[in-house]
Amino acid sequence: MSISVLILTLNEERNIEACLDSISWCDDVVALDSFSADRTATLASARGARVIQREFDNYAAHRNYGLNEIQYKNKWVLMLDADERVTTALADEMRAAVRDSSAQVGLFLVRRRDHLFGRWIRRSSGYPTWFGRLARVGHVRVERPINEEYHTEGAVLSLQNHLDHFPFNKGFSEWFRKHDRYSTMEAELRLGSRGQRPPARDLLNKDPLRRRKAQKAWAYQLPARPVFMFLGLYVIRGGFLEGRAGLTFCLLRAWYELMIDLKVRELLRREQGLPI
Repeated sequence: MSISVLILTLNEERNIEACLDSISWCDDVVALDSFSADRTATLASARGARVIQREFDNYAAHRNYGLNEIQYKNKWVLMLDADERVTTALADEMRAAVRDSSAQVGLFLVRRRDHLFGRWIRRSSGYPTWFGRLARVGHVRVERPINEEYHTEGAVLSLQNHLDHFPFNKGFSEWFRKHDRYSTMEAELRLGSRGQRPPARDLLNKDPLRRRKAQKAWAYQLPARPVFMFLGLYVIRGGFLEGRAGLTFCLLRAWYELMIDLKVRELLRREQGLPI
């Protein structure tokens, strides 16, 4: 059984060709492009992808559009970002999984290997984190505007092989710009969900998506959270064993969490008419 692929793109000329090369086995690729100003659409089209353009609003709405408003040749669609690569082992596993799965299965989860300075930063990145990626068309909805949540009425299974992820491939400046946007969106969500958090029992839930959601919500209550994030990744998880790449990523991750906390404080003070 074949699988279609949906790639979200915005100014991804540095990434799109390598991403498409990793899915050369696919007979139905769609690039959902947010009106890139570079050669992304041209390069994707030249490699045989269908390019559909839509103005970006938020990640949940964008992915829901991709899942529900686009027609695919196949019953399953793999959702990719342009800075991700599908390994041969994962491609083989996915094809076998959708071929052998029952009609009750709606979603498969995948882990990523994050890379920096030419190495997999397994410890520093907090591996493993599970993402909903391989969806049965018409059976999955996406919620939460940033760091999305995937929901299905069907069963959710996990795949054992990995996506390779190169989050810094467009340069550190782009990483900072992107995470400036992300931190603003996260701060606004935190402010809008004050007093709401999952029950403590979900911290150990067997469902990795529910467990991650609970752990994240409870972690936001910690004082000096960015410091704990750095120590957790660099010391407890062993990021110090990954050399310069490990130190760099742990510092950047702590900085991102600090940006979120500062922007929450800013929004709260503005609500009260106070200066920053």
